[in-house]
Amino acid sequence: MKMHRFLFVAAFAAAMAAGLLFGNFGSAKASGDLAFEHQEWTFNGIFGRFDRAALRRGHQVYQEVCSSCHGLSLVAYRNLMDIDFSEEEAKEIAAENEVEDGPNNEGEMFTRPAKLSDRFVAPFPNEQAARYSNNGAYPPDLSLMVKARKGGADYLYGVLTGYEDEAPEGVEMMDGMYFNHSFPGHQIAMPQPIYEDSVEYEDGTPATVAQMSKDVTTFLAWTAEPELEERKSLGIKVLIFVLLLTALLYAVKRRIWSKLH
Repeated sequence: MKMHRFLFVAAFAAAMAAGLLFGNFGSAKASGDLAFEHQEWTFNGIFGRFDRAALRRGHQVYQEVCSSCHGLSLVAYRNLMDIDFSEEEAKEIAAENEVEDGPNNEGEMFTRPAKLSDRFVAPFPNEQAARYSNNGAYPPDLSLMVKARKGGADYLYGVLTGYEDEAPEGVEMMDGMYFNHSFPGHQIAMPQPIYEDSVEYEDGTPATVAQMSKDVTTFLAWTAEPELEERKSLGIKVLIFVLLLTALLYAVKRRIWSKLH
């Protein structure tokens, strides 16, 4: 019975390690008539890690291109220090935005520069204002976008690079919609957000549409699962423990049964 308990514990630990290692937002294959190809991401796989340079570039793309419409309501400015932004850099990024605070001693609300403890400031005060500024369409929050869409990072990259100047022959577009071969239904309300040289990278990387799309997708993969690296590291440790425990149990079994033959 004790041996059975040991085996159960080992099996449970193995299952837990598998969950830690593989229970992420790994990209799913396209379904139906959607067309987006699998990309190589540094954060996929057992030993996957976020590319720090790509994260910095991705944050720049988000800040200069995406943040005018899309928020990151689940991310605080202090979280940027987790991806190698210095404290001063994070403070500077936060201070570029203003948040409402209060009330003060006179009972009035006031605005102040954002601090490290504040979440990323939303581009609009409410959903109605967001819709009014975008012809009725509501720009979704991007904090969990990579986990919220089937296909994950591949899907988001596919949408960002999937715009076409004209719809294929026979496709009738609705007013205010744009053709995108990776978006469900192929008609999307968001105009193409990224063009060649939309940003000037601080590290000198050529700002192609593909590069910027991959970088901002990497950044949004991190916002969706910032604990990914820690989880995978723990999974590897658990897996090593399970292997050692299995070897020990096998040796004990051989020793016990050798006396009975």
